Amino acid sequence: MSIESDTDWRGLRAVGRIVRLTLDALEQHAHPGVTTGELDDAAARVFAAHGARSAPSLVYGFPGTVLISVNDEVVHGIPGTRRLERGDVVKLDVTAEKDGYMADAARTIVLEGEQEIARHLRACVRNAFMGALAVARAGRPVSEIGRVVEAEVGRFGFSVVRGLGGHGIGRTIHEAPSIPNYHDARQRDVLTEGLVVAIEPIISVGSGKVVEDPDGWTIRTKDGSLAAHHEHTVVITRGRPVLLTAA
Repeated sequence: MSIESDTDWRGLRAVGRIVRLTLDALEQHAHPGVTTGELDDAAARVFAAHGARSAPSLVYGFPGTVLISVNDEVVHGIPGTRRLERGDVVKLDVTAEKDGYMADAARTIVLEGEQEIARHLRACVRNAFMGALAVARAGRPVSEIGRVVEAEVGRFGFSVVRGLGGHGIGRTIHEAPSIPNYHDARQRDVLTEGLVVAIEPIISVGSGKVVEDPDGWTIRTKDGSLAAHHEHTVVITRGRPVLLTAA
């Protein structure tokens, strides 16, 4: 969506703050021995305290409050009985709805006892996001975001997960434009002032090819390699984008 009024700003800032608070709570509770279901309960409590709802559940019928993916699970992991272990690479993905507005953000955390490759992967996905943020300006091509992400990921020797990328957001989870994490000459959209988008590099140590689990939700790397994800909902301006989910 595009911001058209002060009401839009207030609504998006409010839901963006809830997303950030939820991610903070999840990161605080994530340690070896905790189940992903217990983390989901913690997210549900934050949502309830702020009058928010799970957007994936509301829009798509997702069977949980937030999406929690571990190690080779890339995105859309269903919270449940799995207990986190030392060294796990955990993707926390939160999309909330409040008063008709939605915001989406994700972060990758690495539990104590991690492998060195996991630290590099997390650093890479964060660097790729920051690179994307630097070129996300009104008047520039959407494809510039993917070009920068792909270049940064390749510099680390990792792979972009194709088929998963950023998107417009605001009144529902997925709106135009689509934002590939690689240079796609077919993507000819131009970023406009006030446009609200989710920028989200999604990467893996291996080939970047993925498969879907029989649960119909969880997407994991085909080769079993570790994956990482970093995302914020931002408002495009002529200068630095406004990070709604970092406030």
